Amino acid sequence: MMRSFRFILFLQFVFLVSCGERRQLADEGNGVALSFKYATLLDVADFDGYRRVVVRNPWDSSSVLQTYVLVDRDSALPKDLPQGVVVRTPLRRSVVCAAVHCGLFDELGAYGAIAGVCDLKFINMKRVHDDVAAGRIVSLGDGLNPDVERLVELNPDALFVSPFENGAGGRTEKLGVPVVECAEYMERLPLGRAEWMCFYGMLLGCEERADSLFAEVESRYLQMRKLAGSADVKPSVVYGLKYGSVWYVPGGRSQTANLLADAGADYVFSDNLQEKTIPLSFETVFEKGGDADFWLFNYHQKKDKTCDELKSEHLAYSKFDAFGSDSIFGCNSSRKLYYEETPFHPDLLLDDLVKIFHRDLCEDNVLRYFDIVK
Repeated sequence: MMRSFRFILFLQFVFLVSCGERRQLADEGNGVALSFKYATLLDVADFDGYRRVVVRNPWDSSSVLQTYVLVDRDSALPKDLPQGVVVRTPLRRSVVCAAVHCGLFDELGAYGAIAGVCDLKFINMKRVHDDVAAGRIVSLGDGLNPDVERLVELNPDALFVSPFENGAGGRTEKLGVPVVECAEYMERLPLGRAEWMCFYGMLLGCEERADSLFAEVESRYLQMRKLAGSADVKPSVVYGLKYGSVWYVPGGRSQTANLLADAGADYVFSDNLQEKTIPLSFETVFEKGGDADFWLFNYHQKKDKTCDELKSEHLAYSKFDAFGSDSIFGCNSSRKLYYEETPFHPDLLLDDLVKIFHRDLCEDNVLRYFDIVK
């Protein structure tokens, strides 16, 4: 009997391993935990009849932002479910409040699950605008204050929102609609943020597609990082622009800083320990980055920026060593799908950065997001 019991345990172990390297035995109960390589804000475990997803609080590591209990919509609710928001999967009618998630739904083959959107003016996907115009998708207005009456009428099965520190759910939390806290933007590593697509795949019924897509993203990212690591020189780079009296720079432990490091660049504020954006004076930025080899920034306007425009905005910009030397690169998000693509495709962004910093290592220098500012 004991030998048979051990053999059964062995078969269970083999089954768990064969399900993929993201699965491992859980520490509690009879669950099976799904491990993540890079994402630090997700804890997922499978139990009999349901899956539990814990989203950690990005601003307080000792607390939980939300717990979800995923149950197949065609199955009866199991007894003794743990405390949490019950979500019937796969989702069929969701409201999406960010352009990046519209793009991911589409890439995962779940575009049809988008029933409503918020902040339509910030979504560059023509398909979404066409479907709103045709009435197939409902525009609910401002993401921070959506049209509640239209939301109730739409009767979605989930609302995808990006949480913020000390933020309140407001009226939407009282509607009984599961709110999916899209906290991936708070992950420190670019691949950690991208790995959240695996969680969204669970919600949308396309887990295998999401896992496969992430594996492709990871592989390309690591290849580009390895290529950048072979460079003999690490050029210095300063990032951002001045707005008003403040220049907001990425913290030294932010996703942007990690991307720059993986691209083989020496970010001038890499010694900073902040993960969030830091407000600094122009003088402080110039002192650290005035002699940087490269200067990169993001912006949003109809026409592409020029060096003359930069100089007219702030004369002191012209004092940067990178000024006027084809070493300034800008990404105009009004015509580039930067915010729609890069959160879940850091491999594409890293490809741009490596081509900028190490042109001699790349077969071509065609950029997807950035252009030289002349």
